[in-house]
Amino acid sequence: MTNTQKLTIKLILLISFVIIVIMFLQDPMPQSVKYHSFVDDRGIFGVVNFYNVISNFPFLLVGIYAIILLKNNRLNISDNIKYMYYTMFFGVIMVFFGSSYFHLDVRHETLFLDRLPMVIVFMALFSIVISEFISLKIGKKLFIPLVALGLFTIIYWIVGESYGSGDLRGYILVQFLPMLITPIILLNFKRKSAKAYWYLLLFYVFAKLFEHFDGQIFELFGFISGHSIKHIVAALGLFIFLLVEKKDLKHH
Repeated sequence: MTNTQKLTIKLILLISFVIIVIMFLQDPMPQSVKYHSFVDDRGIFGVVNFYNVISNFPFLLVGIYAIILLKNNRLNISDNIKYMYYTMFFGVIMVFFGSSYFHLDVRHETLFLDRLPMVIVFMALFSIVISEFISLKIGKKLFIPLVALGLFTIIYWIVGESYGSGDLRGYILVQFLPMLITPIILLNFKRKSAKAYWYLLLFYVFAKLFEHFDGQIFELFGFISGHSIKHIVAALGLFIFLLVEKKDLKHH
């Protein structure tokens, strides 16, 4: 590891520390009930919130496709971290079930089931990034603690909600802090091609934008909302990630 890379790690730790301190200096953040008010609540074929439910289907397809690629050694990854990929894409499959159930029965308790697999995906992916770009040894040591931390934040939130004191600060950090740190890692550690990860980050940003402009997009198109598109774009980002990793294998 070069001196520049060592300095980068110190910078990452400093940034993480500062963001965590700033976040926990804020008041606890309960889940607003307004979050459950999606603009497109149309029911079709007896299915409530039809488009927000059915738009989760790509997660199932991408997750299954990834498991097939992993079983057949079709991805350019080390066998040492294959279990991290299995964990990540098992989480993607479970996102399909969790998010679909949430949109069928919108409330805090089902939102918990939506977010539970998401934190598994976020933390498994971050462990993969650390393993593939910084250090395999460090990534493997951090995998279980990171996944456990992600699960703790979402359990802490829902238990707090049941007592009227829900707090999303930990969950927000688990979701967004790795996404802020990952570009720094990709730019400063060149152990493998980062193209697939840049695509994944780009589609993640697009997905969050579609989610934020849910109502405006529904007004613009009239037949689909930003939240439904968010599901499709997020799954598409994962699919492109797999395609790029698979394509890279052919060139090695």
